[in-house]
Amino acid sequence: MNTKLGAETARAGLPRRSAIGFIVMVGLVSLFADMTYEGARSITGPYLGLLGASATVVGLVAGCGELLGYAIRLLSGYLSDRTGRYWAITIAGYAINVLAVPLIALADRWEIAAALIVAERAGRGIRSPARDAMLSHAANQTGLGWGFGLHEALDQIGAVLGPLIVSAVLYFKGGYQAGFAMLAIPALLSIAVLLAAWRFYPRPRELDLAPPKLAPERLPRLFWLYVAGAAFVGAGFVDFPLIAYHFEKASIVGAPWIPVLFAVAMATDALAALVLGRLFDRVGMWTVLAATALSLFAAPLAFLGGPAAAVIAMILWGIGMGAQESVMRAAIAPLAPADRRGTVYGIFHTVYGIAWFAGSALLGVLYDQAIVALVAAAMVLQAMALPILLLVAQRAGRDTGRVA
Repeated sequence: MNTKLGAETARAGLPRRSAIGFIVMVGLVSLFADMTYEGARSITGPYLGLLGASATVVGLVAGCGELLGYAIRLLSGYLSDRTGRYWAITIAGYAINVLAVPLIALADRWEIAAALIVAERAGRGIRSPARDAMLSHAANQTGLGWGFGLHEALDQIGAVLGPLIVSAVLYFKGGYQAGFAMLAIPALLSIAVLLAAWRFYPRPRELDLAPPKLAPERLPRLFWLYVAGAAFVGAGFVDFPLIAYHFEKASIVGAPWIPVLFAVAMATDALAALVLGRLFDRVGMWTVLAATALSLFAAPLAFLGGPAAAVIAMILWGIGMGAQESVMRAAIAPLAPADRRGTVYGIFHTVYGIAWFAGSALLGVLYDQAIVALVAAAMVLQAMALPILLLVAQRAGRDTGRVA
């Protein structure tokens, strides 16, 4: 009997160990991918400006990239659930996502660079719902907040290293094109680890021993309320290329230091994801509410202050990004049955992305008109999310890892 009990205990522990292994491997994929595209993102604003683009163009390119990247998730999420080919869609998306970046080094016109930037965002959109659906199965074994938080923390290690690599290239006078070319190395490493993860974990859904059961015909009202709150957050959250454009144009910091500031934000993002993930498993949506309240002060500090204020702004910006990339994603999983996770993530990200596009375009135009107007719009839009998220948090209760 003791032998039988020991065997059952070992089998019970295996899914959790496998789930952690899967999350770590996918986190390593994201680490190298983030080294690639976040390294690029730290200089796309100034690089587009160098090629002749205006602030309005920078805002529109960032917004168009995010719009396409999020809108395409509706289709890719649906296809993931419909076909069950989560890995195939994830691999295709990552390939487009990371391989577009080093090609920017060959661009000699802002239109070409802009097209590659948009392609990179599109690849990210293709792979995100399928990847998040697979992660949600594994995270059910570890706590949704902690699982997504661990993934985001690993992800953001790459987001710190990538900008620092680019900063070093600029410091040694390599130029923007050399910086983009250097990012081919982590791009290839990301693809290699992704293929290994596919080989070791071909069926991640099996890691989820007790998927939530909801009526498949309709999503709960709280989901749509939550989506509305997240949309306001996305609309008012200033994209970093526009912040970087301002830092250089206003001479807040020198060009080599802009990627360093971005690395500060990414380091904060990583730490915030772990802390907020643990808090989410304890108090649920209150963590999203608190992080949003803090991050809405990033815009005035970044656009109206000096170098010291810029550092504080990047810390607050990183907290907001950490929440959006970890606990905001974790909150979606309990609202969908296991066979509709890709679709639900696709819906959420599509609405969020449309709001992000509208906000990015608006904020870019306002920057060319009056910086104070940009700051006011960013703060008001994010503040509008607070009462909605408060209502969601009150209705959700304090159930661990639960939103509805």
